[in-house]
Amino acid sequence: MNIKLIAIGKTDNKNLQALIDEYIKRLGFYVKFDLDIIPDIKNVKNLSEAQQKEKEGELILFKINPTDHLILLDENGKEFSSVGFSDFLQKKMNAGIKTLVFVIGGPYGFSETVYKQAAGKVSLSQMTFSHQMVRLFIIEQIYRGFTILRNEPYHHQ
Repeated sequence: MNIKLIAIGKTDNKNLQALIDEYIKRLGFYVKFDLDIIPDIKNVKNLSEAQQKEKEGELILFKINPTDHLILLDENGKEFSSVGFSDFLQKKMNAGIKTLVFVIGGPYGFSETVYKQAAGKVSLSQMTFSHQMVRLFIIEQIYRGFTILRNEPYHHQ
């Protein structure tokens, strides 16, 4: 299985980017992982919230293949413990999914079109985090999930 993370906008903080890069490197021992950054939409001040979501949605869906299994990172999604998330990853691998795609939307979430394409939603927390930090958190949790599945000592219970 391949895993892909799609996010809108680059990470400005060099320290945060260094941590993201570190976990991407670690993930390479377990799975093929790609981080696909969609550039920020220009002139958002001239767009309504709905228009911004639509434009971002078009860009997101352009990056998705018909066979991809799309999971949205959404505040109304299912919450997991780290062990529960590792079980989620294992079930996706057992189902024969070729590419599992996680998506971090823009500041207003996702368009209805993107919601309709999604196979599910996952929430990292009931708290709100910056989109840049969410990238680190989901990549770290994917890494943690694989270490749990392999009974490696990274995760402590």
